[in-house]
Amino acid sequence: MLIANSQQIITDVLKMANVRVFITQLSGERLWGIDTTLPAQVQIAVNVNLLGFERKSPGIVEAPFVFTVSFTPSVAQINIKGKAQTLGDKTELDQIMADFGNQKPPPDMVIQQVSSFAIAEAILLAKTIGVPPPIPPFPAAQEQPKHKSETRYTT
Repeated sequence: MLIANSQQIITDVLKMANVRVFITQLSGERLWGIDTTLPAQVQIAVNVNLLGFERKSPGIVEAPFVFTVSFTPSVAQINIKGKAQTLGDKTELDQIMADFGNQKPPPDMVIQQVSSFAIAEAILLAKTIGVPPPIPPFPAAQEQPKHKSETRYTT
């Protein structure tokens, strides 16, 4: 029974759409002087825009995208453009196209893949031009309340 369930899970995963991301343009510009120290506080905003969906074939839907990183104060600007190709079965891609036609939000899997690829490139560009990378800060470690441990013996 476990083998049959595992095979079904593998079959279901293989049926899911696959998203490929292609970067076509990278742009990073430091707007702050090289000799000037960056401010102590810099706010970073990240924006992902999918510019539409186009059916390339029965098994492929393509979406051009623009990924932008903005800094406040305006110390730099990072722009990444590319295309996300979603490969899948016809019914799944038909649903993506129908949702796009009805002005519904794009699928999370496409946004997540584009964001993952673009943020990696944006981090490298930020390092190259000498500005803070667009990564979210790690939450501060919260101290766990200490529980009084009890020692129990059973016989």
